[in-house]
Amino acid sequence: MGFVTPSFVRAAVCALALAVLVAPVATAQKMYRFQDANGVWVYTDRQPGGEQRYEEQQIERRFEPPEISIYQRSTTEGIALVAQSTYFSPVQLAFRINAIENVAASTPRRGVEVLPPRGEKELLVVGKAVDQVTLRFDTEFEFLPGEPGIEHRPTQPYRLPYSLASTVRVSQTFPEMTTHTDPASQHAVDFVMDVGTDVFAAREGIVIEVASDFFESGTSLAVNGPRANIVRVLHDDGTMALYVHLNWNTIRVVPGQRVRRGEYLADSGNTGFSTGPHLHFVVQRNSDGALVSVPLEFAGPSGGPVTLLSGQSYTAY
Repeated sequence: MGFVTPSFVRAAVCALALAVLVAPVATAQKMYRFQDANGVWVYTDRQPGGEQRYEEQQIERRFEPPEISIYQRSTTEGIALVAQSTYFSPVQLAFRINAIENVAASTPRRGVEVLPPRGEKELLVVGKAVDQVTLRFDTEFEFLPGEPGIEHRPTQPYRLPYSLASTVRVSQTFPEMTTHTDPASQHAVDFVMDVGTDVFAAREGIVIEVASDFFESGTSLAVNGPRANIVRVLHDDGTMALYVHLNWNTIRVVPGQRVRRGEYLADSGNTGFSTGPHLHFVVQRNSDGALVSVPLEFAGPSGGPVTLLSGQSYTAY
C-alpha cells in the first residue's frame, strides 16, 4: 500500500515568534556480545542464532529530527524573516504574510525560496508603513524536502532492496494502482516481505529522514498513512528514495549518514497504511511543490535493466 507525505507541512509564527526548538530523539537499539570459537569477543547488532551463548544490552542512538524554523532579525527597514533548515537536503519553502497592523504596501505578501542543506536564507523584510507605529503580522509557511526542477538520472539500474540471491514477489507496481493512486506513489513497488526481512539500500545516497516510533498498521489512509516507519535517502541527482512500513526498532541509519548501494538499512515490517507485511519502495522528485514518483528499472541477472510487473517474483543480483 502507500505512504502519505503531505504536499506541504504548515506552521504559523507571529511577529514576536522565535525559532522552534525540537528535543533530540533517542532510538533504542540492542547490542549483542559473544565469544567465537577462538575465544575472541564479537560485538554485533544482530541476535546470534542457534545455541550460541551471548550477552545483550540496550544502547541509544540520538539524533535531532530535521526541522524548518523561522526567526526574526531587526533591520532599518523593518523586520527580516529568516528561514533556517536542519535538513541534509535542499528544502523548498513557500511563505505568506498576513498583515495585521502597519505593514508597508511594498512588502511582498507571498513567495517561494529554496533553502540550502543545513543552511538559512532571508525570505523578505516586512517593512513599516509608518516608522513610529507598531508592526504586527502573521506568517504562514509550507515546506517540502528536495530541490524543484531536478531530473531522475540514475547511473545504473536500481538494486533490488533485499538480500542477494533471495527471491521476492511483487504484489503491486505500475501500471497497477490499486492503492498507489496519487502521483507520489503511482510508480511505487510493493515487495511482499515477512516482518524482519533485511532491507538494503537500492542506491547510494544521504539519509535525510527517519521515522522509527510506530508499531501498528491499519487501513485508514488518513489515520495510518502518516504512521509508517520510513527511511528517506537523497540521491546525487536530487531524487529521493523512500523505504516504507519498516519494522519498529530496527532502523540502523540516521539523518546525515551516507549509505552505499547494498548497505543494510532496517528490517521490513507492517507499519502505517498497510494490510500485511511488505516493503513499499518508491523514488520521488520535487515537482515544484509536490512529490511525484518516477518510473524505475532494477538490475537483472546480467546487470541489465528489468521493469518489474505485479504478481511476478524477482531474484536480487
